Amino acid sequence: MKYLQRLGKSLMLPVACLPAAGLLMGIGYWIDPIGWGANSAFAAFLIKAGSALIDNMAILFAIGVGVGMSDDNDGTAGLSALVSWLMITTLLSKGSVAFLKGIPIEEVPAAFDKIETQFIGILAGIIGAVAYNRFKNTKLPDALSFFSGKRCVAIVTAVISVLASFVLFFVWPYIYGALVAFGTSIVSTGAIGAGIYAFLNRLLIPLGLHHALNTVFWFDAAGIDDLHKFWGTAEGGILGQTGMYMTGFFPVMMFGLPAAALAMYHTAKSKKKKVAAGLLGAAALCAFFTGVTEPLEFAFMFLAPPLYVVHALLTGISAAVCAMLPIRLGFYFSAGLVDWVLSFKAPMAQNPLLIIPIGLAFAIVYYVVFRFLIVRFNFATPGREEDDISDEELNTVLANDNYSSIASIVLEGLGGKENVASCDNCITRLRMEVIDYTKVDEKKIKSAGVAGIIRPSKTSVQVIVGTKVQFVADEMKKMLR
Repeated sequence: MKYLQRLGKSLMLPVACLPAAGLLMGIGYWIDPIGWGANSAFAAFLIKAGSALIDNMAILFAIGVGVGMSDDNDGTAGLSALVSWLMITTLLSKGSVAFLKGIPIEEVPAAFDKIETQFIGILAGIIGAVAYNRFKNTKLPDALSFFSGKRCVAIVTAVISVLASFVLFFVWPYIYGALVAFGTSIVSTGAIGAGIYAFLNRLLIPLGLHHALNTVFWFDAAGIDDLHKFWGTAEGGILGQTGMYMTGFFPVMMFGLPAAALAMYHTAKSKKKKVAAGLLGAAALCAFFTGVTEPLEFAFMFLAPPLYVVHALLTGISAAVCAMLPIRLGFYFSAGLVDWVLSFKAPMAQNPLLIIPIGLAFAIVYYVVFRFLIVRFNFATPGREEDDISDEELNTVLANDNYSSIASIVLEGLGGKENVASCDNCITRLRMEVIDYTKVDEKKIKSAGVAGIIRPSKTSVQVIVGTKVQFVADEMKKMLR
C-alpha cells in the first residue's frame, strides 16, 4: 500500500496538467461538435492544444513516475523513464511486430494498436526509477569511467526495457484478447452486462486496457457498435436499446465524480484545503464539462485503491440502472455536459432530461459513500496525505542556519551515510530509511538543534526540522552522494 501511495504522489505532477487540457478540448468540441475543428480554425486550435497533453498522457506519466519514484527526484530518472517508454513502444509497434513475426502489418494482433497506454507509461516510469535508484552511484573501470554514475542509468534502463518488451511481446495479445472475448460473452446479459462492462471499464483505466472492452461495446468488434448506431452513422440502431453501453457514464462523470471531489475536499486537512481545492476543483469541472475523468481518478486511485474500486462499482451500478430505465444517451467524445447537450438531437436519444434526477441521486450516493469511507478508513486522498504537520512544526526555528553543519550532524547521528538507505523530506521533516536502527544516536541528532525525532518503525527515522527542511535535505543528499 505504501508503494502504491508513493506511486500516486508521483502522478500528481502530470495529472495537474490534464484538467486544463480537457477543458480546452471540451470548448473546442462544443464550438464544432461534428467537424472536430474541420469547420472552425479556432476550435481546431483549442482541440489540438488540449490533445497535445491528453493524447500523450502516458508519456507524461512515464516521466512523472520516473522522477517521483526516484530516491532524490532527479531528472535523470525522468530521462531514463522516457528512454524506456520509447524503446517499449517502438519495439512493440505494429510495424516492428510485423517485421519480427514476418507477417503483413494487417495480420498483426489488434492488441499492438493499443500499446501506448497509461499502463506502459507507468511501467516505463517504474523501470526508469528502479534503474536510477539502483545504479546511480555505479563506478566503472577507468576505460569506461565516462559512463559511471548517472550516465549508466539510461543504458541499464534500455536493457531492462528490452527484456520487458520481450515478455510483453508474448503476453500482451493474450491479455487484450481475453478482455475482448470476455466482453463479447456478456453481451447477452442485457442491463447486468452493461453494468459489468462499465465496472470493468473503470477498473481497467489505470492500465489503459479499457480500450479492449470499448471495441466490443462502443464499436463494431462484436456487432454492437453502440456509438455509431446511436448517432445514426451506422445502420441497425434500435430505439430504447442502442446507447445502453454509454448512458450510465453520464451520471457518474457529470454528477458522481464531482460530488466525490467535494467529499475529498471536505475531508481534507485544514492546512491543505487550498491545495486540495485547486486540484480537485479543476478536475471536477473537467469531468462535468468534458467527461475527461482521468485527472480526478488518478488523483486518488493509487493513493486510495479501495476507494477507486468503490468508484468502479458505483459506475457499474449506474450503467445497469440506466440500462433498465427508458433513457438513452450517447457521446462522440465523452460523457460530459457537452455531449449530453448534443445528445438531445441524436436519432436514438430517449428522455435525455432524466439524466438530471438520476445524476443528482448518484451525486448524493457518491458524496455520502466517499466521505464515509475516507473518514472511516483514513484514506490518503488529496489533502489527507501522511505528511501532515502540526503548528509546532510550522513554527520551528532552527537555532543555527548553517544547513551543511546541521545535515552533517544529523547524518553522523544516523550512523553515517553507509547506514542511510534513502533520504526524502516533506514540508517540515527529514524522512530517512536506515539499515541498522541500533546505530541511530538520537542525542547526537538533537544536538544539531532540530525540534524532535520520530521513529515510526525500526528502519524509519523522521527528523523535525521546520519549514527550512528543504535546505537541510539538499545538503544531506549531497553528502549521501
